This record gives sequence, structure tokens and C-alpha cells, in this order.
Amino acid sequence: MAEEKTQEYWRWPEYRYTVPGKDWHNAKSVTVGVDIGSVGSKAVVIVDGELYAYSVMRTGGVSEDTAIRVTNWALEGTGLKMANINYVVGTGYGRVNVPFAKKTITEIACHARGAHYIYGPTVRTVLDIGGQDCKAIRCDEKGKVLSFLMNDKCAAGTGRGLEVFADLISVPIADLGKVSLSVEQEPPSVSNTCVIFAKAESLALLRQGWPKEKVAAAYHAAMADRIVDLLTRVGVEKDFVTTGGVSKNAGIIQRVEKLLGIKALTPKMDPILAGAIGAALFAQALYEKELGLR
Repeated sequence: MAEEKTQEYWRWPEYRYTVPGKDWHNAKSVTVGVDIGSVGSKAVVIVDGELYAYSVMRTGGVSEDTAIRVTNWALEGTGLKMANINYVVGTGYGRVNVPFAKKTITEIACHARGAHYIYGPTVRTVLDIGGQDCKAIRCDEKGKVLSFLMNDKCAAGTGRGLEVFADLISVPIADLGKVSLSVEQEPPSVSNTCVIFAKAESLALLRQGWPKEKVAAAYHAAMADRIVDLLTRVGVEKDFVTTGGVSKNAGIIQRVEKLLGIKALTPKMDPILAGAIGAALFAQALYEKELGLR
């Protein structure tokens, strides 16, 4: 009898996209930003300052291989080859492992720049919730970083923490936020200081007979508390926006908004791309500088 495959509740979909109706052949600049995160990697192609194509995939064991694969996937079907790319900037956790990047730039700067592109020039506070850290960034009207704080001490309050939790309660990670919001009354939060403690407390609540949605609400509330503490320390100024994979989790974002008393702007495109978009825009500026256009 064939062994039944265990469902991987933590696994999120990988995807790519090419913006229809755009042509790169007569472009003045074609640049690429490659964001190698601890959990997810993204590649973005910018043609004359506009988003052209992108891909999102899970980061593999070797960052260099992931950088090549995610970039090739973004170029797939476009007719673009690496020889057609004018400039590449690497960013993210594994930015030094993008072998074809001409320059590396921190994810802090790239997320601020990318958030400015995605949401517009009114952005002043950016919350980036990544796979293994959470960043609160203050920026100006040009998307330049003014100040930031980062929590990278524990997976609590990050995408990796949510992956662990999704497997724990057997709910697909894409549904976690929605499930956490389905409770009639918000329960007390679990520990927000450590993902191990939060997991242990959540497991104890399940054993006590708490329904999955109530445990999910308690876990999401803990994440929101931790995130708001970080934001409060950096200082929140409107307009407020979110980037990174966890920005798609309504259970986290709605609780953060409620605690802050501020509504986040709605993204005009996929907010998981912010770091890679910022890197590609920096690449464009650096290429134009090389040409003497800046």
C-alpha cells in the first residue's frame, strides 16, 4: 500500500508573472533586482523604470543556486537573456551570494524604495515582515531611509514562525489569517517573546480543547503585539504600509492596524516584491549614473 503523503501546511505557492503589453527591445534600460531572503527569494525586471516581470520562489539550501533559478524564472518566456540586462543589484539576507550582481544594497534601503514605488510618495512608515526578521522603517517622500529598527532575535513575529504554527494546527498558511479572524471574541494572546514558547502554549491550548481558530487568534494577537512594540519604538507616521510575505496575512495586518489606530494603505501590486523592486530601481539609477545621465 502506497504511503500517504503528509500535507505540508507551511508551504506557500511559488509564482511568476510578465506584465502584458510591454516590450523591452527598444528600452533605454533593463535592470534586475534579486532579493534572496531567508525563506523566500524574489527577482524583479524593471524596464525603463516600470515593472516588467517577476518571480517568487522558496530559498534553497544554496543561495547562489537560488539566485540563478529565481532570475532565470523571471526572464522565462520574455525573450530576455542575461546579456540583455544592463545592471543587477542583489539584496536581502543572501545578497552577497548573487553571483551576477554588480552591486549589493541592504534590504532596509531596498524595501523603503520598493514601498515608495508600490504605494506612492506619501509613504512614511514601512513595516516589513520577512521570513526570519521584522523591520520598522521610517522614510521620506523619495523613499530614502531616515531611521529603522529590526527584530531578528527570534522567529516569533515572522513568516517562519507562521510556517511552524500552520503545521502545528494543520491549517494551510494561506488560510491562517482568515481563520484567526473567524472568532467571535478575541482570546488572550500566547507568548510573544519566543516562537518555542508560543508553540508550546498553542499546543497546550489545543490539548485543552480550544478550537483551531481560537488558538490561531491567540497566536496572531501575540505576533501583532510584538510587531506594534517594534513600530512604536521607531515611531509611526502616516502613511503606513506593509511589505513582505506576511503583509498578505489579514489576521496580522488587521490586528496591527487596530492596535496602532492607523489603517495601512492598499498596495497597487504584490507587496512581497518590495525589496526586489527597490533593488531593480537602484540598479536603474546606478546604470544611468554609469552612462552619465545622473
